[in-house]
Amino acid sequence: MTHTTMVQSNDAGKAANRRFRHATMRDFPQMQRIYAHARALMASNGNPTQWGTQFPRESVVLDDIVNQRAMLLVDEYDGHERILAQFALCPGEDPTYLNIDGAWLDNNAYVTIHRIASAGLVRHAARDCIKWALKHYGNVRADTHPNNKAMQHVLESAGFARCGLIQLIDRPTDTTRIAYQRHEW
Repeated sequence: MTHTTMVQSNDAGKAANRRFRHATMRDFPQMQRIYAHARALMASNGNPTQWGTQFPRESVVLDDIVNQRAMLLVDEYDGHERILAQFALCPGEDPTYLNIDGAWLDNNAYVTIHRIASAGLVRHAARDCIKWALKHYGNVRADTHPNNKAMQHVLESAGFARCGLIQLIDRPTDTTRIAYQRHEW
């Protein structure tokens, strides 16, 4: 078994230039590896069904890239760019959010964060993605599986309000998600 050393971004000045950018098709293979890592991590932390072995679907990730919804948090480490985290930033009304057992904070325009995953290279990468979305878009919604305690903690520590429960419309089973919203105005 091979073990990889996790390196923090502030490690001896070797990492620099943390920034966000849109993903390109060139990033797709690495993005798939990061999603595989996230699925394994979720399963080992008591959440084996949120993404199972097939989510996010390859076709959805490719569509995110083509439509410039796929965002990457990257840095430079030893002269090479590396992906620290990735997510889909979806503007406009999300059909899954039309029906909620609870209530959204408002009915204003919003963006949704979906499919967030950390590469596991640095601490707080998911939190940094969420903070960036809030800074640039103001009104942000997200949802997560009831067993995904890590993401619930990230969202709640970022000031998101738990608004209720939604049902995914693209899956036959295991569809309940906790819905969150925050605005940064």
